[in-house]
Amino acid sequence: MKNVETDVLLVGGGIMSATLGTLLQQLDPTLSITMIEQLDNVALESSDALNNAGTGHAGYCELNYTPQAVDGSIAIKRALEINVAFEVSLQFWSHLVETGGLPSPTQFINKTPHLSFVTGNQNIAFLKRRHALLTQHHLFADMQYSEDSEQLKAWMPLMMADRNLNEKLAATYVAHGSDIDFGALTRHMVSKLKTSSNFTLLNNTRVKKLKKFDVNSAKSNWHVALHNKLTKHSKTINAKFVFIGAGGGALPLLQKANISESVGYGGFPVSGQWLICSNFDVIKQHQVKVYGKAAVGAPPMSVPHLDTRTINGKLALLFGPFAGFTTKFL
Repeated sequence: MKNVETDVLLVGGGIMSATLGTLLQQLDPTLSITMIEQLDNVALESSDALNNAGTGHAGYCELNYTPQAVDGSIAIKRALEINVAFEVSLQFWSHLVETGGLPSPTQFINKTPHLSFVTGNQNIAFLKRRHALLTQHHLFADMQYSEDSEQLKAWMPLMMADRNLNEKLAATYVAHGSDIDFGALTRHMVSKLKTSSNFTLLNNTRVKKLKKFDVNSAKSNWHVALHNKLTKHSKTINAKFVFIGAGGGALPLLQKANISESVGYGGFPVSGQWLICSNFDVIKQHQVKVYGKAAVGAPPMSVPHLDTRTINGKLALLFGPFAGFTTKFL
């Protein structure tokens, strides 16, 4: 068994590990960084385009970010915090594009308006009040609100076609929303990381054990036992810092690490599935992301959204996600 030294070990080849690795390399290019992925390439599970909504979550259309209390008040703090966090992501990606760390933005992010759509007087009152509260903040100043059927047709013609115009409807619209191919973004980041001699990518490799030694010492480090599924070879990596970004595989790894933060968590075997339209005559009628409002206490997945997506450079129209059952945690 061979022992290897590294400053940073990134477990999982998804967007979280790729982002952290890129940040660390920007801050200190001398750091040795090792990324391990159990599949034969990065971004094949949670970060893959069809395993997430691809929405640039900024609080524009996600109504669960602004919950309504029993007294009717609407909390907008979370939406504001999420919007600020997403703006930081946009700034970081812009920096990487300008400095050659990422290719043209159209290869991973595309402008896609974000809409929130509701029906019925009670939900309309909620959306109107939400709009009034959010637009008081400069981050949401450009959000539009309408109950006018002609305006709604202009925003989402496919959804308004043949609809009963006497139905009570309302929507908010933010023109500068985005659709993100996180799989493509991850692969571009990792490709750039691989140009550094201080970065190592180990595919087809799994973590068997991990343990921290000299816990109370300034020189404490992690011993991580790895196994290559193809070669059947094993080795141990000694790392000063370990980041676990392994999607659904993170929980058993955290439990193996025996850290207190792993206690009290569990997994539920739910998957998300999409209906996908590739007919361009249909796709061109819907160039937005439309989210609805879930019932009180229901998960956001209970109300599927209709999204324009750009996946691997091609337009698609996705409706979902619909909850499925799986024992495979992404």
